[in-house]
Amino acid sequence: MNTNLKYMSLAIFIAAAIVGCKKDKNEDVLNPQPPSNEEEVITTMILSFNGLTGAGDKELRFTDADGDGGGAPIFDLDTLQATANYNVSIILLNETASPADTISNEVLDEGVDHQFFFQPTGTNITFTYADADGNGRPIGLQTTAVTGAASVGTLKVTLRHQPDKSGTGVSGGDITNAGGETDIEVIFPMVIE
Repeated sequence: MNTNLKYMSLAIFIAAAIVGCKKDKNEDVLNPQPPSNEEEVITTMILSFNGLTGAGDKELRFTDADGDGGGAPIFDLDTLQATANYNVSIILLNETASPADTISNEVLDEGVDHQFFFQPTGTNITFTYADADGNGRPIGLQTTAVTGAASVGTLKVTLRHQPDKSGTGVSGGDITNAGGETDIEVIFPMVIE
């Protein structure tokens, strides 16, 4: 009889443990988990400069086929024309997928959570945002660029995820108060002549 009592006690304990560990279905309905936003792989950034008023079309291309792996990135760079105006568009690709995945479409779809920043060093070029998210704040997939006198330097292009677009200077392109996380940052060597 003691053996039966022990088995019965053990069975009740196990049943209570199973019921106690069971997830409450109402909990999922009342407190849904936010969807995770997986970081995308970006292997390629293309800046297409569509020349205006006589300036030729140009392109700056960065490709890192293995992502953040050991292989060195490849740059394919055109020289920009001095004192010229361009419409600039950015295309981001994940070329590890087949066919290549156009990440810039996702950036556009999630525009309120993304913004590009353009930081020239030593080069005479300025960018003005030409697109906006659902709140009227810039994204940067479309910009206009104006080049000045001939110069040589770099252009750092940074895509931030969940920046504070209301931060001081952020809507004007100043990354200082943007915060957020960097999705990709590329420093293009640049020549204007």
